[in-house]
Amino acid sequence: MAKKQAAKEPLVVGSKVKAYIKSKEGKTSSDVLEALNAKVYCLLDAAIGRAQANKRTTVRAADF
Repeated sequence: MAKKQAAKEPLVVGSKVKAYIKSKEGKTSSDVLEALNAKVYCLLDAAIGRAQANKRTTVRAADF
């Protein structure tokens, strides 16, 4: 059985995410913030990779 990967530092504000979901008449599951945080890391890694592929150290909106 593989070891569970250590949780990364949160990049999203949980209370803001929960408030937004509630404003759309939704409820927040206990695992939403962890999944959203993982997605944000994935998006950032891809954007960083694109910037580096273009020989830049600055990540731009177009990299997303």
